[in-house]
Order: sequence, then structure tokens, then C-alpha cells
Amino acid sequence: MKLLLVEDEALLRHHLSSRFGESGHVVDAVPDAEEALYRVDEYSHDLAVIDLGLPGMDGLNLIRQLRSRGKTFPILILTARGNWQDKVEGLTAGADDYVVKPFQFEELEARLNALLRRSAGFVQAAIESGPIRLDLNRKQASAGDEAIQLTAFEYRILEYLMRHHQQVVPKERLIEQLYPDDEERDPNVIEVLVGRLRKKLEAAADFRPIDTVRGQGYLFTEPCR
Repeated sequence: MKLLLVEDEALLRHHLSSRFGESGHVVDAVPDAEEALYRVDEYSHDLAVIDLGLPGMDGLNLIRQLRSRGKTFPILILTARGNWQDKVEGLTAGADDYVVKPFQFEELEARLNALLRRSAGFVQAAIESGPIRLDLNRKQASAGDEAIQLTAFEYRILEYLMRHHQQVVPKERLIEQLYPDDEERDPNVIEVLVGRLRKKLEAAADFRPIDTVRGQGYLFTEPCR
């Protein structure tokens, strides 16, 4: 998933970017609200993690700006402000959850994953479609009792398509799920990865759920639950 991280403490920003990256996410990490607003206008995101104590425009006003611009992705507040009034104000501004510093990364990640599941309409830590099951915690695909051996990039594409099942997903959005920087992106890579993914799903379960919508992107045709 593509995350927007807005944190002015450089060391914490770097640490969280690394940990989220190790968990399979692509991270847009920025130090202030101005850069965050630029990024959301230029790129799509699945979730934002926002510190309240930002320089210039603070986190609460950033959240209000994001909601006023029609950004509907989940927002998780990460802040040292722990009293109940601050929590109420943050949730009222448009945030979906609130984590107080200091924190355990495992709790932060669990809350983040719960927000991502709920925003896609799933309540369990797994997505199923036909014979295929994705374990969202282990980042593992399986058919019946047999694991399907996917690369990290193949898994990211499959998870994103299944989270957005029966919707056309533009190729550009899939590219953003793989690479954090524009200069690393190669549109041809997506075609190769989707081709390999199709072959693995067919070999494992005789399952062909991914269609190409010419000129638009890819469609996971089967319902997911």
C-alpha cells in the first residue's frame, strides 16, 4: 500500500519509513504540511500517518485541508499529545485513529493495517476470492493448503487488485505501489509482473481473475471477501 508519512523529526521519519518499507509498503515521507499537500495532489495514497506538531501548518489543519479537498483515505494521527481533548479534536478534524508517542511499532502497524482493511470493506486479516486466500499479516497467498510462491512485487500487485476488486486499477497506480521515486518507475515492469502473476494463479488453482482493460488498466473480475 502507498502511505503518506508526515513527520518533522528526521530520525523518526527515517525509522518509520524503513519499518513500513520492510512491511511491504511504499512510503511518501515528508517533513511538513506544505509538502504533504503537494504530494497528495500529485499522487494517490491509501493512508496517511500525520504528526500534529508540524512546523508551519499544524497537523490538525493539515487534516482539515485534506478532507476539504475530498481526500477520503484513512488518517492515523501520531503525536506526543495524549490528553483526551486532543484526541477528540483530532478525530473531529477527520482523523480515523490516534496513536500517542512513545509507541510500539507493532501496535502502530496493527492499527494501520486495521484501517486499511476497513477502508477496503474487509474486517478480517485475510482476503479470499475463489480458491485464493491472502494472509494480510504474513503477506502470503495460498490456494487451499498450498502456498503460492510470489515475489514481493507480485504479492503487492495481487493484494492491491484484490482490495480494489471489480474496479479498474490504472497501471500508473500499480507502479506507485512498487516504487517510491518517479525515476525508478518503468511501466513495462507492471506488464511483466502481471503476466507472471496470472501464470502462477492459473498453475496453482486454475484461476484467471485478472483482466486487462485496454487503455485503462487491470481489473480483478472476481468478488473478494
